[in-house]
Amino acid sequence: MGSFSSPLSGLTAAQANLQTISNNLSNIDTTGYKDQSLTFADIFAQSGTMSGSGNPIQTGSGVAVSSTVTDFSQGDSNTTNTASNMEISGNGFFIAQSSTGVQEYTRAGDFTTNSSGQLITPSGELVLGYPAVGGAVNTSAALQPLQVNSLTSPAAASTTVGITANLDSETAVGASATSSSLPIYDSLGEAHTLTVSYTKTAANSWNYTVTVPSADLTGGVGTTTTVGSGTLNFDTSGALASTTNVVSIAIPGLADGAANLAISGPFGTAANPTITQTSLASATSATSTDGLAAGTLKSYAVGTDGTINGTFSNGQTLALGQVAVASFANSQGLVATGGNNYAASASSGSAVIGIAGTGGRGTIIGGSIEMSNVNIATEFAKLIEAQQAYSANAKSVTTFNSVSQATLQMLQ
Repeated sequence: MGSFSSPLSGLTAAQANLQTISNNLSNIDTTGYKDQSLTFADIFAQSGTMSGSGNPIQTGSGVAVSSTVTDFSQGDSNTTNTASNMEISGNGFFIAQSSTGVQEYTRAGDFTTNSSGQLITPSGELVLGYPAVGGAVNTSAALQPLQVNSLTSPAAASTTVGITANLDSETAVGASATSSSLPIYDSLGEAHTLTVSYTKTAANSWNYTVTVPSADLTGGVGTTTTVGSGTLNFDTSGALASTTNVVSIAIPGLADGAANLAISGPFGTAANPTITQTSLASATSATSTDGLAAGTLKSYAVGTDGTINGTFSNGQTLALGQVAVASFANSQGLVATGGNNYAASASSGSAVIGIAGTGGRGTIIGGSIEMSNVNIATEFAKLIEAQQAYSANAKSVTTFNSVSQATLQMLQ
């Protein structure tokens, strides 16, 4: 009988609602999960006769689920202090790539790394972003998997050195002052010791000699080899008066096969010298070099714009890449594919990919994840309401069944 269709559609709708609510509750601890709810619409009401006033007399035919609504509001933040974890504060989705090359989108930032040091989702999908070359991010390049482990920082050959020192003005002519030593680095990252020795030649005048160990040079002879020299002339106030404080130090033929070194320094500039002659004891107070040994990645952190900055064992901090963020014209049109992922659809529109904090996209919080936005109190209230709706429709079915049985008995 047609009278059964309405309560049966109500049972189906209530069952779907119960399923949705129970799914929300089961995902209350799922990272990045977004609460869902159903909206309902009545089934087209059949128009019958007209009333005396000319209005149609209509009888509804039941209810049907009209849409699923996903609540994309922000979930609570959970600080994990795990470098690979991150969350989006605001609008947007992380971009993940499956093993088949398909791009999907997620709010769940509980990322880890694979054996190649690449950021991955818990299901093994690669997290995509902009690559970095030499510590500079190229946001015009195609998206690539982000690597955050097993990286090295290239060596940098020394080109400039600096020495801050004082020479004792009371040193006897012909005597030497305490030498200055500092490390320098070649193009392969090998460290070499540069030593500057001082000998007083006259009042307010000193000769200096720059040496490196002979063993560091191909065919080196003796203990040290001179690679630079000059004269330091001071005025009566102990300030450097000569302009020979900036010299060229040439170190050719390194034994390890590195490129020849050409270094300038080491006593500052003519306008700002870093060596003095006073009655204080001869001493070197500071040295510096712009060279670096090769370094290994020690740690990394994600900035608010998604830039992943790595700290290396040689003291360098370089960008390793930048996490990309996708936004959509209609997030409700995204298709949930499981595993905390969504796929774009014709309704959602294509992903608009860019940098966090721009174009309406949210910022990124490193070392933190976004929790589910399911509210347990609200879901329990909805659960009770859906249960009552199911019971009411079930009662309607039993009522119609009783009426049907009574009708059949009349015919017997």
